[in-house]
Amino acid sequence: MPLKTAMCLLFLLGLTGLYARQVEESGWLGLAGYLLFSLSWAINLAFIFAETFILPVLATAAPQFVESFLGIVNGFPGEMNIGALPMIYALSGFVGYMLGGLLFGIATLRAGILPRWAAGLLAVAAALTPAAALLPHEIQRLAGMPVGLAVAWLGFALWSERGEQASESVPGRGSPQLRQTGAK
Repeated sequence: MPLKTAMCLLFLLGLTGLYARQVEESGWLGLAGYLLFSLSWAINLAFIFAETFILPVLATAAPQFVESFLGIVNGFPGEMNIGALPMIYALSGFVGYMLGGLLFGIATLRAGILPRWAAGLLAVAAALTPAAALLPHEIQRLAGMPVGLAVAWLGFALWSERGEQASESVPGRGSPQLRQTGAK
């Protein structure tokens, strides 16, 4: 579970870097996609953090709450009413992950700065990932891998782009020349 927490944090940092690189070119569509997709990962981070660090402490004191909270993610609601948490989790998955990933992928594709295939993969994979509910439970988690691959591909392209820019020579300046000075 701590690995999932780190994954969410890294996704948020990565998406911010990707959006910052193409902020002007991606326009309002990019902003909407970035905000929705990031919000989805932020909400997911909160649920994973609670599942990892808070629920184990509450397991003996409030077992019904823990069972109901875990039921949100597992799809088997517990007996206790935990308010709007199930709706927030469902909306973050549908609106945030699916729609946000689709919009961010399309905006990245249209911006034309980062690889088009990776942007297309992000858009298609984010839109199709919820269909994983039709798969057997054992392999449902694997359906998120194409989104991770797309974001990693975009991140690598962004990172390698920075390396190329740093290694280019400054225009108008040649290599340093040695010149003779008047020192004796």
